Amino acid sequence: MSQNELSIEGQGEYTFRMEGFEGPLDLLLHLIKKNELNIMDIPISLITEQYLEYLKLIKVLNLDVAGEYLLMASTLLHIKSKTLLPSVSEEGEVEEEDPRAELVRRLLEYQRYKEAAGDLGSKPLLNRDVFTRPPIKAEEEKEEEKIEVSLFELLEAFRKILDRAKPEFFHDVVLERITVEDKIEELLLLFEREKRTVAFHTLFPEGGPRRILVVTLLALLELVKMKRIRIFQVAQFETIRVSPL
Repeated sequence: MSQNELSIEGQGEYTFRMEGFEGPLDLLLHLIKKNELNIMDIPISLITEQYLEYLKLIKVLNLDVAGEYLLMASTLLHIKSKTLLPSVSEEGEVEEEDPRAELVRRLLEYQRYKEAAGDLGSKPLLNRDVFTRPPIKAEEEKEEEKIEVSLFELLEAFRKILDRAKPEFFHDVVLERITVEDKIEELLLLFEREKRTVAFHTLFPEGGPRRILVVTLLALLELVKMKRIRIFQVAQFETIRVSPL
């Protein structure tokens, strides 16, 4: 059985719903930022290849992929095929605009929308920030410096954990039955006992079976949706950390 056909014993028909998380345009912006690319001159072959790799990982995790993700994959493949065609006709006439142009326009518009939404969200609401409180402790000041981690940054970190996982052999193996619900309870007990922030990678057993690693990630994503935990970095590219709320 290949990595992309990984089954999770005990998970049953569990599917993580991605409502409230990022969409395909967020993934493209993440890839552009990750590769330090110019959004006006996207290397479509590279972006398409990496986008499809993310879709494979999403399939492994049994995430509920909305049709818009698959539509964007088709769009990228279509643009890629058009870029492989000659840009000049036999009569020497220049072809129509860059096939990437419409995608670039959508990305720029979406990026402006996200930035505007972020600015709006940072503005104080009426009476929301008008109150008195005791002096802020150093720990509370540090809290404001935390950077929220996107879904795709989380998947990037999880990909590295999967790469380190020991290979599994599916003949004559006794499977440990554990569900996402079981893992959620286990993590909640852990956070209740520890009462502190923990490094993301330490929540995954070193050399543990891949199916357990996948269940653990799905449980963490559910806890984020339930607003029971927060996943963040104290600075860009720093260790991803998890804290109870």
